Amino acid sequence: MKPLLALIFVTAVWGVTFVQVKDAVAIYPLFAFLAVRFAIASATLAFPAAKRMRGLGRSGVAGGAFLGLLLAAGYALQTAGLQRTTVSSTGFITGMYVVLTPLIALALYRSRIGLGAWVGVLVATAGLAMLSGIHAGSVTGDLLVLAGAGVYSFQIVLMERYAPRFDALAFTFVEMAAAFLGLLFVALSLGDLGVPHGWTWAQRRTSATRTALAFTMEPVWTAFFGYTLAGDRLGALGWGGCVAIMAGIVLAEPAAAAALGRLVRR
Repeated sequence: MKPLLALIFVTAVWGVTFVQVKDAVAIYPLFAFLAVRFAIASATLAFPAAKRMRGLGRSGVAGGAFLGLLLAAGYALQTAGLQRTTVSSTGFITGMYVVLTPLIALALYRSRIGLGAWVGVLVATAGLAMLSGIHAGSVTGDLLVLAGAGVYSFQIVLMERYAPRFDALAFTFVEMAAAFLGLLFVALSLGDLGVPHGWTWAQRRTSATRTALAFTMEPVWTAFFGYTLAGDRLGALGWGGCVAIMAGIVLAEPAAAAALGRLVRR
């Protein structure tokens, strides 16, 4: 029970960060803000990863850099969407990566998808349509967040191909560094650099299924903090769309885990 509660606490932290990030990018340029985030992650991993870098080889460095740039693109799209739509919408639409992951696995590696996943896709898509029709949000913002979720799904599927082959710490450091350098390049190109103007322990002790189900709490926490801290008022249609997306995520979760499991065994 303690590991499960720890994972739920982690998703609560993820949920509240949507509110904090929305406030942050209101006073600091988008790409500069994201570059700082990945700079901190890179600096944190640099020392422990230094001795392991040789084991990556050229293919590991290239793969990590590519996935890092994908991660940066996903964050950029998601955060740009968050600037334009509500916190609650962003949280639930981001959760669509669970629904999109088995579809991308099917497209890239012909992974089989069960009936539950297809039902989840349909229910979540209906919820997305309901959510995009509310006046509190923005269709452009919602589409940017959805594009970010798609990039996350693509990155997750590819990661499952790379993860078994390379040291996790060194590979992650390359990812973070590549994301930082890519975002820094964009920030410098836009002239955006300046000052603002205005858990692993738990996953080792609980099952993959419980972990996946706990992580689906992230959109719920985001909606809670969006309502209490950011003043989101989506109305009946918007909240109905959130419920439908959540139902689709729960239906698609086992299929996503199974599809990725098959990729790892290949």
